[in-house]
Amino acid sequence: MDPAMTSKALVPTSKTRSGELAKLEPLVERVRELVEDAKASNTKTAYAADWARFAVWCEAHGLEPLPPAAETVATHLAGLAEEGMKVSTIERALAGIQFHFRKQGHDWETPKVVREMLKGLRRKLGVRRDKKAPAKDTVLRAMVATLGVDLAGLRNRAILTLGWTGAFRRSEVVSLDVEDIQYVPEGLIALLRKSKTDQEREGVEKGIPFMEDKALCPVRSLQTWLKAAEITHGPLFRAVTAKGRVREARLSDRSVADFVKQAAKAAGFDPAIFSGHSLRAGFITTAKENGADEGDIMRQSGHKSVTVFRGYVRHGNLFTRNAAKGLL
Repeated sequence: MDPAMTSKALVPTSKTRSGELAKLEPLVERVRELVEDAKASNTKTAYAADWARFAVWCEAHGLEPLPPAAETVATHLAGLAEEGMKVSTIERALAGIQFHFRKQGHDWETPKVVREMLKGLRRKLGVRRDKKAPAKDTVLRAMVATLGVDLAGLRNRAILTLGWTGAFRRSEVVSLDVEDIQYVPEGLIALLRKSKTDQEREGVEKGIPFMEDKALCPVRSLQTWLKAAEITHGPLFRAVTAKGRVREARLSDRSVADFVKQAAKAAGFDPAIFSGHSLRAGFITTAKENGADEGDIMRQSGHKSVTVFRGYVRHGNLFTRNAAKGLL
């Protein structure tokens, strides 16, 4: 055989390479799907909105969103600051734009001009977040005391007490199904099939103990609600019509925030400073003030970051560990 012929046979032609790439296309598509799944649905929704806003802005100013241009991105973010957006929101917008760049195959790292611009915004605007007040144990007690014994009242009592004791995020509370609850002698075990800190969906179990005060006991409150609503399977928490009929559909996480605000207002507090997150923050703050171990609190709250967790603790210690306390 001619050596030249042999060497040519060993060298893949453009046609051969195209054929091999075509075979790999399903795998490439699967990689894209996995990249998509790696982002939580809420995050993906926010990123999509960030990109859409950037694209509209580019069109309005006669600019092209692709390929990536550092000056274009920096100018867009500066415009968001002029519109009154917080630094944290602007940083999230940048993450959404970056995510879309990379999804389109652009290996785009944050350029120096964008980093310097953000640094200037942080100095000018600050990075303090508008945190809601924690619903500590005394606040929770006052809120629960305002609830009636009708179906809506029983449901809200179960949501508030379970959300507080489990240090649940509002989205986690409404994600629970009857099948996720296991009753044990000590109380109940709630299985979170997915949470913000469990993106791999391995599932997280939380122990919810019986409480001495029956009015604040999440286990008894949940049992009472389920029995009264005749719920035996599916979503734990559902809408109740004005005529007292329990709907099949799951409550939205926004509903939890609304119930917290309503109960806070009824108890005489300013509803503007409370949110669904107040239950989680209230548990963490109260537990720390009562001397609970940080590791134990973080296990219940599901925190992975000590830094984020201690943000709650610092807020709770503003007065309990205040050097000015008792001086006058």
